[in-house]
Amino acid sequence: MPAIQLRTEIPGPQSRALAERRSRAVPQGVPLTAPLCLARGEGAVVTDVDGNRLIDFAGGIGVLNVGHRHPAVVAAAHAQVDRLIHACFQVTMYEPYIAAAERLNALAPGAFAKKTLFLNSGAEAVENAVKIARYHTKRPAVIAFEHAFHGRTLLAMTLTSKVMPYKKGFGPFAPEVYRLPFPYCYRCDVGPAGGRCCLASREHIEALVAASVDPESVAAVILELELGEGGFVPAPREFVDALAAFARDHGIVLIDDEIQTGFGRTGRVFAAQHYGLEPDVIVTAKSLGGGFPLSAVTGRAEIMDAAHVGGLGGTFAGNPVALAAALAVLDVIEAEQLASRGARAGERVRGRFCALAERHRAIGDVRGLGAMVAMELVTDRATKAPAKELATRLQAAALKRGLLLLTAGTFGNVIRVLVPLTVEDAVLDEGLTVLEQALDEVAA
Repeated sequence: MPAIQLRTEIPGPQSRALAERRSRAVPQGVPLTAPLCLARGEGAVVTDVDGNRLIDFAGGIGVLNVGHRHPAVVAAAHAQVDRLIHACFQVTMYEPYIAAAERLNALAPGAFAKKTLFLNSGAEAVENAVKIARYHTKRPAVIAFEHAFHGRTLLAMTLTSKVMPYKKGFGPFAPEVYRLPFPYCYRCDVGPAGGRCCLASREHIEALVAASVDPESVAAVILELELGEGGFVPAPREFVDALAAFARDHGIVLIDDEIQTGFGRTGRVFAAQHYGLEPDVIVTAKSLGGGFPLSAVTGRAEIMDAAHVGGLGGTFAGNPVALAAALAVLDVIEAEQLASRGARAGERVRGRFCALAERHRAIGDVRGLGAMVAMELVTDRATKAPAKELATRLQAAALKRGLLLLTAGTFGNVIRVLVPLTVEDAVLDEGLTVLEQALDEVAA
């Protein structure tokens, strides 16, 4: 039996009625990608209030690597609700916080002592990682990259590159943030030098930094090893090597933002493992909580211990129910070998996308690590002009057929896949077939 089962047009009458209520009750600034109201989710399939079953390639924007309502996560959360819902870890301890910190300290790359701080959201983790780096180094500046996304709060929004919709009208922004070009090789006008990424030069990085900030005043450099919202662009290994050496030699804290790449999405538990990278600090969120709001900052013990007592925390930071769910998520990732499953799913998606690219010249690039795969749509392969309108129409055509799909990229022209890593092969193939049918329609 196919996973997609449509009883009404999409959106159905009950979803449309709820959308009208939403428009009266919720600010217009809160976007809505798919005008549906979901009633239930299981694995990689969701059911809306009209009884329509759809395949979910959005995964709550990368939150559901273990799938909707994984039984182990549900059981752990229920059990914790029966014991303790909230206490505030800064007031009294509870064991799930300590146990989850121990697990992340052991999982994070690097054969050195680590400590972990839990928070609520990815943006909050980013802000705290920078705060800790500044305290540790006694320096003010932070280096971020073009096409980056690090969140919507003040400092995280400043670190984020894309203006519309994330930054427009929300300034002034935080000071002492400096931006370098990200090695987006598909859109590079220079091209490789000697077979290497043109940005993958220690001398080039030094020159770029020197043009805007004294490296001896830089507390941290924050990097996504594969851009998330920026369009699923993996950084070349040689660029990461050069950047890590630059940071190390200047005493700069290297912050690895694994909020979207983490927990098996790239075919490894962390994207850093593809690069042999041992970052000073890793920030995680999204799939860590299995659907519960939870984020973490994990880093070298001496860096994490720099701040004074009382300098870190938050009322809800590291909620016991979210942490119980996270411990179950980490168990599932290990027991079900989700990193390996992510790698296999990614091969399946990449193969279908590459075959599509042979038929549709609108696909300019297919890229990604593991299951974090995307296609970039263009109006012309020679000019690489972004085809944002085509991406929007493809997303809408897929939804009408029962597939939830997300766009990405600075130009809004990238189709990305964030399907749960627990997805069954038959469900994944069905979703990819729907995507192909939708592209055949809109790109004809």
